[in-house]
Amino acid sequence: MSGSTFNTFFKITTWGESHGKALGVVIDGCPAGLSLNEEDIQIYLNRRKPGQSKISTPRKEDDAVEILSGTFEGRTTGTPISLIVRNTSQRSHDYSEIASCYRPGHADYTFDQKYGFRDYRGGGRSSGRETIGRVAAGAVAAKLLKELGIEILTYAKAIGPVAVNMNAFNREAILSTPTCMPDYEASRKAEEYLAQCMQDMDSAGGVIECRIHGVPAGLGDPVFEKLDANLAKSILSIGAVKAFEIGDGCMASTANGSSNNDAFMSEHGRITKKTNHAGGILGGISDGSEIVLRAYVKPTPSIFSEQETVNTEGENIRIQIKGRHDPVIVPRAVVVVEAMAALTLADAMIGNMSSRVSYLKDFYSRGQ
Repeated sequence: MSGSTFNTFFKITTWGESHGKALGVVIDGCPAGLSLNEEDIQIYLNRRKPGQSKISTPRKEDDAVEILSGTFEGRTTGTPISLIVRNTSQRSHDYSEIASCYRPGHADYTFDQKYGFRDYRGGGRSSGRETIGRVAAGAVAAKLLKELGIEILTYAKAIGPVAVNMNAFNREAILSTPTCMPDYEASRKAEEYLAQCMQDMDSAGGVIECRIHGVPAGLGDPVFEKLDANLAKSILSIGAVKAFEIGDGCMASTANGSSNNDAFMSEHGRITKKTNHAGGILGGISDGSEIVLRAYVKPTPSIFSEQETVNTEGENIRIQIKGRHDPVIVPRAVVVVEAMAALTLADAMIGNMSSRVSYLKDFYSRGQ
């Protein structure tokens, strides 16, 4: 299987299956000298691990990370960093009944059509549990970005019909509510909505918003390697994400140029913008303002209501899925979106070092 490697300079390869012995990631291209320990990574993994609230799957996993290579005395060595998280709570028998049929909304059918074989235990590589490797690598990328003055804030902006009131924005609520919404009242309403979904044996989707501060102007390229295009690919590579927006997104299609254009201004000798409808990227290149992106997440496809499908013989059947499933993916996917944004930006920052001769001269003339 190809397609498990991402990025050009800060390159990662994820591996493992939902019900295998372990999952992990190899990071190749992280610069030497970055302070890094397992706790730096564990903080991120704790944000996506299951079994933490009544609105997440009851599957209990510690998701404890081990650094197998690439560090010495608490710092990266510049060699590949290998990270592993062992599975400890697999219940593969929960999936035995769907071994010979295709679950609606899942990748069962398409995976089978591509490879002629599939791991039906939780979806194998198609499982949301694959994102463990992404989040672990994203934690390393985020720490590198922080050294460069870049910080990423990500949260649930909407769950089902319940949206955050940005006038009531509270950063602390992101990590203290089970929904990851920065609005306590919206979180309460979303929890009530999800409780009704669970009672109806149904699920919900939502919107994740990511805000990136401190990105310098000049990252990205004007044609195929546009920064917004690479961010879109990284976010859309997350299994449950069905749409991506940057800046005003779809709303820009209903605007006029006079209202959508961001006026430039000079402030204390620095070029800035009066507004940020573009979301921090113009012509595929960062403009120095805050990057704002959104991921639209579909409802969890594993629901307990009876559904129509077909078996592997092409016969029409009805199934009722069993097992342990999230009624909503959004809260646990918040950190996944954050991780993929961090990985994309880390790659862009390293790649941008060679965009000008002056950058190379400055680097190689040091100490001469």
